[in-house]
Amino acid sequence: MLPVTTSAQVRELGPDVAVLPVGSFEQHGSHLPLITDTVVAAIIAKAVADVYPVLHLPPITISCSHEHDGFPGTVSISARTLYALVTDIAASVRKSGIRHLVLINGHGGNYVLSNVVQESGGMALFPTEAGWTAARQAGGVVLTNEADMHAGEFETSLLLHAHPELVADDYAEHDHVTGDRPHMLTVGLQAYTTSGVVGRPSLASAEKGRAALASLVTSFADVLSALKSSS
Repeated sequence: MLPVTTSAQVRELGPDVAVLPVGSFEQHGSHLPLITDTVVAAIIAKAVADVYPVLHLPPITISCSHEHDGFPGTVSISARTLYALVTDIAASVRKSGIRHLVLINGHGGNYVLSNVVQESGGMALFPTEAGWTAARQAGGVVLTNEADMHAGEFETSLLLHAHPELVADDYAEHDHVTGDRPHMLTVGLQAYTTSGVVGRPSLASAEKGRAALASLVTSFADVLSALKSSS
């Protein structure tokens, strides 16, 4: 899960792009671990680094999970702290001679990452909503992004594919679909789900996760093209 590249290998690769997984440490029901979003981001980053000549950075493991504060184990930092951390990393990457940084975000609550990319030259955010949607379609995921927001079919499928040891055996027993959640940022996710799940993990499969991940790897080529055109 963590990159183990040596300095000599990076010198030989000569990457122009670094990928930074950004996850979270927050509840994911009782069938997935608190580190799920970090695992998801790391899975995508490794798969991308296996195909493209990029520097695979270790993940940021705690981020902006305040909407999950009502659940035991969730730990957050402020948006301004995450902003500072990412911009510091971006500056260090550029100092090392790598011009571009792609933030591979595994947690939907990290809204500030969009602002970091918006304000900074030579950066990108991946996957976008279009990338997630394409991955769901490629994997045959039944529910939409909105209906399957948290610890549901999609996330469980990715972990079943890449790290099945992290998924509880009874994952199929934890479905919970909430409908609209118009005030989640105000009242927290706990107002809409006592289990912490929003989605249907019972629909998950390793094959769905494999196909969805393959789609994300393919989509990453567009990010590289966009960075090149912006140079």
